[in-house]
Amino acid sequence: MAEHAQGTVDHVDQVPTRELARELDATDPLADYASCFERAEGVLAYFDGNSLGRPVAGTAEAMAQFVRHDWGSRLIRSWDEAWMRWPEETGDLLGAAALGAAAGQTVVADSTTVLLYKVLRALVDHQLAVDPGRTELVLDTDNFPTDRYVAQGVAAERGLVLRWIDVDTAAGVTADQVAETVGPRTGVVLLSHVAYRSGWLADAEAITGVVHEAGGMVLWDTCHSAGSVPIHADNWAWDAAVGCNYKYLNAGPGAPAHAYLASRHHDIPTLRQPIQGWMGRRDPFLMEAGYVPAQGIRALVSGTPPVAGMVPLRLALQMLQEAGIDAVRAKSLALTDFAARVVAAWPEGLGITVASPADHDRRGGHLTLRHSGFEQVNARLWARGVIPDFRAPDGLRLGLAPLSTTFVEVWDGLVAVREELERV
Repeated sequence: MAEHAQGTVDHVDQVPTRELARELDATDPLADYASCFERAEGVLAYFDGNSLGRPVAGTAEAMAQFVRHDWGSRLIRSWDEAWMRWPEETGDLLGAAALGAAAGQTVVADSTTVLLYKVLRALVDHQLAVDPGRTELVLDTDNFPTDRYVAQGVAAERGLVLRWIDVDTAAGVTADQVAETVGPRTGVVLLSHVAYRSGWLADAEAITGVVHEAGGMVLWDTCHSAGSVPIHADNWAWDAAVGCNYKYLNAGPGAPAHAYLASRHHDIPTLRQPIQGWMGRRDPFLMEAGYVPAQGIRALVSGTPPVAGMVPLRLALQMLQEAGIDAVRAKSLALTDFAARVVAAWPEGLGITVASPADHDRRGGHLTLRHSGFEQVNARLWARGVIPDFRAPDGLRLGLAPLSTTFVEVWDGLVAVREELERV
């Protein structure tokens, strides 16, 4: 990683060219990982790793082994032999590789939306039980739609007031904005660690401290940060987090999500998730009357765990653990720096702007470009095998997944973006 960091500094003043991209690839200590993913026929540049990561090479074989042996041969015995423990075991792998979380605090189960609802309701209900005056649920106006919709539903169920933080869509929530919003009525604050639109990386440690000082609790959305930027959930005293695993964690479409709940909040009678399914009950196979939650993080489980969806995730987590999140972050910054420099060298007449933070401390794993013609450009880029994604009204996101993306790929893809913009 040190060599890579030094190489990035050495090249920072050079005019970006394809040859420079080749040099950066040649000195990249993570370069070999790009060959560890399935390659897509006809795709010149994949810029959508922040929406759907590439499958890890070997995933098809692992799924076949799962079907033929774990399921096909072992049949129901696999529940006793392995599957029943997978929500917590896979959660521990994820917590260690991506969240900075000690064992026993992360679980893999359900979709992001379902887990978000379960954890948010649990935190809200706990806060109301401890202090009925904490009736405000705080979130920002540009949070991801699911977060806003779930928050609105929980507020309606529990009679809460939504307090909105108005944010710049080219930036994100700051600790100062949070400090101006929270107070004695604050129950829970729901924020994204990395903003889905701009890539703004929130100061999660400072914000958590501000909310705690006001007596509130924080639920962090890690959809765009887990596997892309270092997270220190334990050291930052996070209360809880929920995120998807199909972006930078390469678990595939519809993969089960993850939830983190700090151990200090476990087994509190007033902090219980609302979907009381049999797999989250203590001793589920006793089939007894009445619901008694399992101890620890298992209490966040409700129904039968989606074990098939964990197979690709476990492969990807092993790769991330081997590469190391700090090295991943170093390459992520180098990739987005390179992309920003390429765009900055384009003629001003193209009318393109970068709507993501330049500051490394505030930039997440993707870069958003803005231009009024991007909606039509995006469709033409896809036809050419260059795949970013468009976010209304005028944003083109470059999700440069560090383990699967090369610098030459970035260069070639951006050449196509410029050519299509020149046709607008």
